[in-house]
Amino acid sequence: MNDLVAGLRADLAATIDAGDWRAAIEAVARELFIGAAVYREDPDGWTPVHKLEMSYAEWLNLVYRDTTWVTQVAGVMAEEAPREPIPVKRPTSSSTLPSLVVRMLRTAGITEGDKVLEIGTGTGYSTALMCHRLGSGAVTSIEYDPQIADRAKTALTVAGYTPTLVRGDGLHGYPDNAPYDRLIATCAVRTIPHDWVAQVRDGGTITTPMLGWTGGAAFAHLKVAGDGTASGRPLARSVYFMPARPHAAPPLEVIELGVGDVSHTGTDPSLLTGDMALFVAQLAVPHAQHAWAGKILTLDDLGSGSHADVRPTGDGRWLVHQHGPHRLWDEAERALTSWLKAGKPDHSSFTITVTRDRQWVSLDGSGGLSWDLPELGPWPPDPAD
Repeated sequence: MNDLVAGLRADLAATIDAGDWRAAIEAVARELFIGAAVYREDPDGWTPVHKLEMSYAEWLNLVYRDTTWVTQVAGVMAEEAPREPIPVKRPTSSSTLPSLVVRMLRTAGITEGDKVLEIGTGTGYSTALMCHRLGSGAVTSIEYDPQIADRAKTALTVAGYTPTLVRGDGLHGYPDNAPYDRLIATCAVRTIPHDWVAQVRDGGTITTPMLGWTGGAAFAHLKVAGDGTASGRPLARSVYFMPARPHAAPPLEVIELGVGDVSHTGTDPSLLTGDMALFVAQLAVPHAQHAWAGKILTLDDLGSGSHADVRPTGDGRWLVHQHGPHRLWDEAERALTSWLKAGKPDHSSFTITVTRDRQWVSLDGSGGLSWDLPELGPWPPDPAD
């Protein structure tokens, strides 16, 4: 290893305060997992930045920044992208910033002697960190996208690591190597898959980002019990990861504003520009998506055809239009009012409980205030549907 690379890895480990993951950060070659190009987000979209367009030192300095580098957008790898920006706002694979990777590994409590299932291999960088510390035989990792899975396998092999790599749907886990001490996901889910709970040992943990259709996020850390249940509190600080593909929201359709039943509210909808309020509102309307048309908030549940929009009137109130079987704003407002009355508690004041028949989130100390998480249909969907 040349002095430049060694110095950059040491600087990265010090910058992110890697602690007990320092040796792994200093040993794993992030450049192997990023490949030969990444995407840079520009005003017009995602523009590829190629290794060959800069000096070796410049490329390494880019690679070892504590930054998330997007490697795939809309299924197109950065190396294969056209020179003009791709006007798509949703990346489909990335190399997460190392400080967040380490934070997740620490939150999961991963340490020597653990057997780990990773959902979402991605580039393979976090897989390599775990292999370095635990040994390759202790790590199983699943990736849904065949191209990403193949690239990660190549990078891990070149780096000298040989974990169990599975191409498939990580929402089903991998029972062949179960039970696991720790399950960690690098994609976000709406609910906790039951297969995950079944494959983690009694007393083991599940650590996963959660992301709903309204855009509310949480960073869940659950302890599994021997009766097939799991529970725990999200961390106070949420994290945002790309959703598992079956859990992603459907594309929004053209929205017609100002139709439906009319009412007024004194609750400012701009609350939903805050992460915590968005999380709370989502608990009440889990199938809704939110958007802004200037100062007008819109909520839309495509499945039921329900819609709400809320706009200022200039007199300290807001005009509400709602139609469909669900009064989306009314339901969201009730949850927000309860949260405001409780003093605006953060994520760590909520508890997530998972059983075989039901999943719900409850607000601690609220006298039983809780919301069910959405039920998910089978994946892949039945072709006959």
